[in-house]
Amino acid sequence: MNMPINHLLTALSDPTRLCALQILWDGDEHCVCALMERLGATQSRMSRHMARLKAVGLLTDRRDAQWVRYRRNPDLPAATVAIVDAILSSLPVLPPAQCQKKAA
Repeated sequence: MNMPINHLLTALSDPTRLCALQILWDGDEHCVCALMERLGATQSRMSRHMARLKAVGLLTDRRDAQWVRYRRNPDLPAATVAIVDAILSSLPVLPPAQCQKKAA
């Protein structure tokens, strides 16, 4: 899977998506409901963010009844993994409450 670097970097430019990736990058499957709770995001907002990350190939998903479960795409090219690893390693490890955005 080859994607233009600008698409990848644009997908990684949002703080909520970065926090979601910090959670999802462990390789385990995570329910969107858990991501919503941990990041303080609504279902529609979380779905938009996950769709963006999925569109650039970073995530895969699986429907489980009414919820969707996301995980890191195991088939990512090594170069893409290296880029995301470098970005995520430069971020502070944040407790879930610090990943939440305050409502305006």
